[in-house]
Amino acid sequence: MEILRTPPRAPRANAYAQRWVRTVRRECLDRMLIYNRRHLLATLGEYVAHYNDHRPHQARGQQPPNATDIPPRPVADLTAARVRRRKILNGLINEYSQVA
Repeated sequence: MEILRTPPRAPRANAYAQRWVRTVRRECLDRMLIYNRRHLLATLGEYVAHYNDHRPHQARGQQPPNATDIPPRPVADLTAARVRRRKILNGLINEYSQVA
């Protein structure tokens, strides 16, 4: 982890960091009891992987932020499909996908 100082006279520079901290706290840390630094780093590592690699992002057409130029998947008819749930952070966050 690297500490970056916000430049002087740049009020918007810190807004992104504050939004990230608020999101992590609301979605993850406020719902868990963190035991020590090692537990915190493991929890944040798993959350960051979910946040960047799996979470659908509205501005990117429901693609994850780290997704390369993947064309959007066609909308599936879920009336007869089975759905699989993958637990992230012991079920704090759930990811759903269609079973083949």
